[in-house]
Amino acid sequence: MEKQNNGFLNILFIGKKDDFFSKQAAEYIKQNIPNTTIIYSARGEEMPEEMINWKGDYIISYLSQWIIPASLLENASKGGINLHPGSPNYPGIGCTNFAIYDDVEEFGITCHYMLPQVDTGKIIMVERFPIHKNDTVYSITQRAYSAILHTFYKLVDILVSGLSIEVSNEIWTKKPYTRRQLNDLCELTIGMKLNEKNKRIKASTFGNQKWAFINIEGNIFQLK
Repeated sequence: MEKQNNGFLNILFIGKKDDFFSKQAAEYIKQNIPNTTIIYSARGEEMPEEMINWKGDYIISYLSQWIIPASLLENASKGGINLHPGSPNYPGIGCTNFAIYDDVEEFGITCHYMLPQVDTGKIIMVERFPIHKNDTVYSITQRAYSAILHTFYKLVDILVSGLSIEVSNEIWTKKPYTRRQLNDLCELTIGMKLNEKNKRIKASTFGNQKWAFINIEGNIFQLK
C-alpha cells in the first residue's frame, strides 16, 4: 500500500441518530482523526447546513438515514465511503429482509465507495458471517451492525496509518433492491400458500414490529 500524509485529514462522518454503534464509531474516529465533523441523521429530518456546505477529504456514511446527494459527494476530494449492512449480493434497501426470505446460509456487510446511485461504487472490504436456522431479520441486523463497527475500525486504522485505501476484487452481483420491492415482499394475499405466507411474515418482522399486510379492495390490514 502507498503511504500518504493523513495527519490533517478532514472527514465528514454521518451516523444514525440515537444509535449505539454510530456513537461508538463517531467517538473512535474523532479521537484518532480530530478534524472530523460528526453529523447524526434521522429519517424525515432535513440535512443541516453544516453538512451541505462541508468540503474536505472523505465522507463516511455510517448507517446514514439519508441518501448522500451527488453535490455533497463532489465536495469530498478523496471520495465518499459507505458501510452497507448487506453483502455484495444484497445491495439497496431491505437487504436483511430479502436474505431471510431467501433462506441463505451466509450474509455480510460491504464497505464501498459511494456513487450517486446507492450501493454501486467500487468495493473496499467485505465481511461475511454464517446464517443459522433460528436467525431472524433482527438478529442478523444486529450481527451486521457489529461487523460494520469492526470493519470501520479497520478503515480508520488504514487512514491513521497513512496508507491508501485499496479496492478489492469483490463486485456487486445485482441491482440495488428498491422500496417498492420491499413493500411487495411484505404483502400477503388471500390465495397465497401457507409456506409462502410464513416466509414473508418472517422476512418482514423486526423484533416486535410486523410489517406484513393484506390489501383487500384498497383496505390495508396490518398483521398483529
